[in-house]
Amino acid sequence: MTRVGSPAWERWRPRLLALADELRERTRTALLAALSARDLRPLTRHAARGAGDVTFGLDVPGEACIARWSEELARAEPLSVLTEDRGWRHLGPGPGGAACELDGFDHGGPRIAFDPVDGTRNLMFDLRSAWTVVSFAGPGPGLPRFADLEAGLVAELPTSRAASWRLLEAARGGPALLSERRLADGASLSACELHADQSARPDHGYFPFFRYDPRTRPALAELEAAFFARLQRHEGADLRSVWDDQYISNAGQLVLLALGTYRMVVDARALVGRRLGLATVTSKPYDVAGALLCARAAGAELTRADGSALDFPLDAETPLDFAGYANAATRARLEPHWRAVLSSSPA
Repeated sequence: MTRVGSPAWERWRPRLLALADELRERTRTALLAALSARDLRPLTRHAARGAGDVTFGLDVPGEACIARWSEELARAEPLSVLTEDRGWRHLGPGPGGAACELDGFDHGGPRIAFDPVDGTRNLMFDLRSAWTVVSFAGPGPGLPRFADLEAGLVAELPTSRAASWRLLEAARGGPALLSERRLADGASLSACELHADQSARPDHGYFPFFRYDPRTRPALAELEAAFFARLQRHEGADLRSVWDDQYISNAGQLVLLALGTYRMVVDARALVGRRLGLATVTSKPYDVAGALLCARAAGAELTRADGSALDFPLDAETPLDFAGYANAATRARLEPHWRAVLSSSPA
């Protein structure tokens, strides 16, 4: 596999891979302990309300791990770190070899956003994998935006029944790299560059519209139904083979899009919430920025839910929506129908 990346990314990548390994181990230890005790309450309790989302008990080991990692590295060099519970922190060497708080981003070190467990609600019930998302921007004087990202990592946090885990990574301008390792001993099982297929089929696959909040589900379902009615009428889609999948992990959705398992995915919660005047639960930039970069490197086409270009500050507060297509051909065929539905619907 060929890697392409900035000098800053190549220097920080091994550290971030090691951190992803530690996050997986600590999260898995907490999951297995709760399952062994037949008591999921330590995982499912509301531990805090962070800058980005509810912090559940399962999230706590990962958040603590990132805090320790950041402070240890900051004893030698500066960095800025974003997590859902604390927002951005700026750290660097202080008196006596300890880490200290810095005033802002303009310190010459990297700017790194983490979601240690994206998909907590699935994993804390041992239902489905969650993912660690790392979004890496090099040094800069201010808050980074999506366009400033140099690389992303999406590392799987598997359920108790899994025997392996997967890693999707990409540096801007380079290919998407997919690898799989055995949980028992870390042995490599496979590694390849990931490239989108060229199929533009409107059916025989997964085309999910994510409907998380019960208050916006009716409006989202109306948009979804109108979209597929257009595909049946104009594209001859067989709606019996258009399948749904409600995966409560935007990172997981984007991995499946990069793999071609999803042919299209729409998370329009923020868009519909704005139209309805509802403050609904949405994705945030720290959840998905690195995963968006990786999916795009694999050949997926990604926009905001209304079809506009992806552009957002890398923070823990900005409501984010997106539409993703497995490849350029799929976008060219399906996006006009989605835009037509949005333009004709009040929801």
